[in-house]
Amino acid sequence: METLTGLLKHIADKFPDRRAISVSGKFDITHARLNHLIEHAASSLVASGVKPGDVVALTFPNTIEYVIMFLAVIRVKATAAPLNQAYTADEFEFYLSDSESTLLLTAKEGIEAAEIAASKIGIPHATATLNDVESGIKLSTASESNSDFSALKIVNEPSDVALFLHTSGTTSRPKGVPLTQLNLASSVNNIKSIYKLTESDSTVIVLPLFHVHGLLAGLLSSFGAGASVTLPSAGRFSASTFWSDMIKYNATWYTAVPTIHQIILDRHLSKPEPKYPKLRFIRSCSASLAPSILARLEEAFHAPVLEAYAMTEATHLMSSNPLPEDGPHIPGSVGKPVGQEMAILDENGVEQKAGENGEVCIRGPNVTSGYKNNPEANKSAFLFGWFHTGDIGYFDSDGYLHLVGRIKELVNRGGEKISPIEVDAVLLSHPDVAQAVCFGVPDDKYGEEINCAVIPRDGSGLDEEEVLRFCKKNLAAFKVPKKVFITDSVPKTATGKIQRRIVAEHFLTRISTAKVPKFGA
Repeated sequence: METLTGLLKHIADKFPDRRAISVSGKFDITHARLNHLIEHAASSLVASGVKPGDVVALTFPNTIEYVIMFLAVIRVKATAAPLNQAYTADEFEFYLSDSESTLLLTAKEGIEAAEIAASKIGIPHATATLNDVESGIKLSTASESNSDFSALKIVNEPSDVALFLHTSGTTSRPKGVPLTQLNLASSVNNIKSIYKLTESDSTVIVLPLFHVHGLLAGLLSSFGAGASVTLPSAGRFSASTFWSDMIKYNATWYTAVPTIHQIILDRHLSKPEPKYPKLRFIRSCSASLAPSILARLEEAFHAPVLEAYAMTEATHLMSSNPLPEDGPHIPGSVGKPVGQEMAILDENGVEQKAGENGEVCIRGPNVTSGYKNNPEANKSAFLFGWFHTGDIGYFDSDGYLHLVGRIKELVNRGGEKISPIEVDAVLLSHPDVAQAVCFGVPDDKYGEEINCAVIPRDGSGLDEEEVLRFCKKNLAAFKVPKKVFITDSVPKTATGKIQRRIVAEHFLTRISTAKVPKFGA
């Protein structure tokens, strides 16, 4: 199957009566019914004037309306551009303009900042509501009878641009990433194959569906396997309902970012559940998972924790640790490439041997063909016939990938390159450390020094002196942070990612005498 829509249609025919999606306590929808709802919504979009190639922006919580409208948009050969509801009006204006959106779709309640931005740049706004599963989605722009407009004759091609997202831009302004039907289908098949997802699997979605992690690994790969997903009734992750939803819907796995794994772990330590479901595996992705956290998750929930590596430009998955029956999973490694070629290259494009650091580069049918309207970024990203991730890493002798850090986040202390991921892992192995983030700061003597922000466990009384003592015992002297900020929170991006540049700026502005680094491109 070379299109996602084709794959989902095939699944609806193969497993018509299996549950596809539930909204906890509200709806249970089968694969056949979901397909019907998508076709009905697709006809409403056609009736509302949406044409192939149009870009439709969607900004919703994690709701059934979003799922149906997302799949309906790509069904009519338009491009879905999901946006985070938390953006400001200025941010919405940037993303709506940059994506060249022709329609804004929201829930019935609407999102004020998005509507302000849309009306300012002249983009119409429509709302989508599902009152009951039988009658289908009601689009505010479609007339009562849209039977004259059928989407059935529309044929989806592998080359259709189906999804448009922006990278989170750790180093520069966000870049637009177009992903095709072929990219989506390839990634779904890669995720299904490595985790052996089948119609017997079930998961609860804890991540936002406006990014590739939740959208591809959680939602679309489940649909593409004939499996089922549950959306929390709150429309987003809630630690208090997570396990009851997992048990109620017979979940067999879940995928999350380390921040959420830590919330789930902390809750387990303070308010354990009477029983936990038997999970096939737990998946972690989107930021590095410290080996100590991985071990505590496995101990608490008696399931293998498989760390993976992904990015928007690869339509999510690039590499993953395997299920136990397929090989060992190695703490601190992101596993082996899945369904694509991967190489470690030096700056001249020469492949590096096992154990040698270089830039992680990939190519395969899941990889974007290039950033939108950004020839400069494309020139540097696609050198030597490979897509360059901007990450430094190495393969070990067993072919497992180990990441050292972003090229631009490595701390260069007088010529010694320090991996912030490595120092984070040491800090997180301290029993009183709940979270830790290391980052580079300008230094007169060495050019750059390493600092860190540490969130202590509740009631631990951890101080800077103890953190430094622990670091000196476990790290080479040049890797020991020069300053430790003890804090109760660190700034995060919308996806729950911690970007070291933002953390550095946040803590350095607290020291008025410090020279705040100016981060350019």
